[in-house]
Amino acid sequence: MYEYEYRRASSLDEAVALLTVEESRPLAGGMSLIPAMKHRLARPTRLVDLNAVPGLAFIERKGGCLEIGAMTRHETVALSDVVRRSIPALVKLAGGIGDVQVRHRGTIGGSIANNDPGACYPSGVLALGAMVETTRRTIEADAFFTGMFETALEPGEIITKVSFPVPDAASYIKFHNLASRFSIVGVFLARFGRRVRVAVTGAAPCVFRATELEKRLSDDFSPDVLRDAAVPADNLVSDLHGSAAYRAHLIPVLTRRAVEECLVSGS
Repeated sequence: MYEYEYRRASSLDEAVALLTVEESRPLAGGMSLIPAMKHRLARPTRLVDLNAVPGLAFIERKGGCLEIGAMTRHETVALSDVVRRSIPALVKLAGGIGDVQVRHRGTIGGSIANNDPGACYPSGVLALGAMVETTRRTIEADAFFTGMFETALEPGEIITKVSFPVPDAASYIKFHNLASRFSIVGVFLARFGRRVRVAVTGAAPCVFRATELEKRLSDDFSPDVLRDAAVPADNLVSDLHGSAAYRAHLIPVLTRRAVEECLVSGS
């Protein structure tokens, strides 16, 4: 690792002030940042630990929205009765992240701020049309994820919570790497009345919406309407885990399974 300064913030205001130093980075669970530093892929001058900041870890149902604090651990989401009653697909998503050690340390805020191409949470945020609240503003999901490991967050801006509209039905289906459990292709589907949103992770440099599949399912929410659906492979990823063509094939297959799961469970 490179040399860096470590500071443990005791309040949100203190964390914001400490992040004014150039190339400073907030530290949540550290599941992505610390390995990146070990491999010299990241070189922050200061780490600002958020783990002692109060009020950032919570789960609350408020009317038609499920609010999850940025420092809420994956395992907490996976075991939450409130999440299970509101959006069961998020329970499944969180419970399938990494291994038990990662789930007990990793946070929802850290996951979406890092925006790894194979991470699970970005697909849930995008498919559900969530609102990402920060120390400065509220950012719509469609404007939040901007590229590979890139988001709309500005230097020193800290995510405080994510507000998920509760859908009529939702499902998350992931075809994952057996070693890392990152998505080779992951599909999160959410239905709000006749409107359907489908977000795909793992297949491209950045999470994206499968708009053609959304149109078909908004007209007819049935797995049959996707049997001849094709997704272009042009902008998809090819690596040792699968070619772009293979990923393109998987996207409608997994989306059909997500539709079937919604229809069977009624969730």
